[in-house]
Amino acid sequence: MKFWEDKRVVVTGGAGFLGRSVIDGLNKKGCQHIFVPRKKEYDLRQLSDIKRLLTDAKPNMIIHLAAVVGGIGANRENPGKFFYENLMMGVQLLHEAYLQKVDKFVAIGTICAYPKFTKVPFSEDDIWSGYPEETNAPYGLAKKMLLVQSQAYRQQYDFNSIYLLPVNLYGPGDNFSEESSHVIPALIKKCCDAIKRGDSSITVWGTGKPTREFLYVDDAARAIVMAAEKYNKPAPVNVGAGFEISIKNLVNLIVKMTGFKGKVIWDSSKPDGQPRRCLDTQRAQKEFGYTAHVKFDTGLKKTIDWYKKNIDVTK
Repeated sequence: MKFWEDKRVVVTGGAGFLGRSVIDGLNKKGCQHIFVPRKKEYDLRQLSDIKRLLTDAKPNMIIHLAAVVGGIGANRENPGKFFYENLMMGVQLLHEAYLQKVDKFVAIGTICAYPKFTKVPFSEDDIWSGYPEETNAPYGLAKKMLLVQSQAYRQQYDFNSIYLLPVNLYGPGDNFSEESSHVIPALIKKCCDAIKRGDSSITVWGTGKPTREFLYVDDAARAIVMAAEKYNKPAPVNVGAGFEISIKNLVNLIVKMTGFKGKVIWDSSKPDGQPRRCLDTQRAQKEFGYTAHVKFDTGLKKTIDWYKKNIDVTK
């Protein structure tokens, strides 16, 4: 608690899905000076706005969560946008943090930074062993540049920047937009909307063969706060739950938990994405004592219940 008492922390993306949980975690730790830049006031793609943010907030720590991101469809439609905007936000913000002598920068990467074919479970040591899966490579590489920059600035300037690699997140308050949501919220919405309309079937992209690992949002936030407090090394750190589930089994589970009784049609003309995703989480456990707490079925039920209550699918 004492560590956070006098910290002035900027949390970019603090009003978003993961950001809200991180803010809650910081509050519980006793952090009294949290600054959340809103896009209408500070456009982090613009250098002048970044400089003004640092002047206004005077942070001694930055937790950079802000990202322009989406599922496979959004990545396919916006490769240039996702590359440019994520790169410009991260690179300029980290550089200005160094120039302004911010004590610590916590960079949040993405599992999309890993090579398409990576030995499972993904070890941080394998992050440079190949090219990312094509549909999300521009996003993954833009975020991956923060790792390069973090390590370069530590080496040359002794700047304390760390880099975390969270796996796919889910939980209450997620993005359920039809255009940009990730797989779990997209499937929940699809099943609930089908129930509401009385549809006899739903169509799901791909073959169902790929596997994914999912981390409950509060677990991810807890890891970020722990690393911000305790981890000060150049090596990247995976943040995950240490398990994987096939997309087919995931669909079956969501179908069952939402109560959808119809047929699932697999559209194999659509891309599967990366074949497998599952992280080796030993480094997080060793370096700052982190392990995930929320069981997948429990987190999934909470997410579905939140959607049904807050989106009001019954009307």
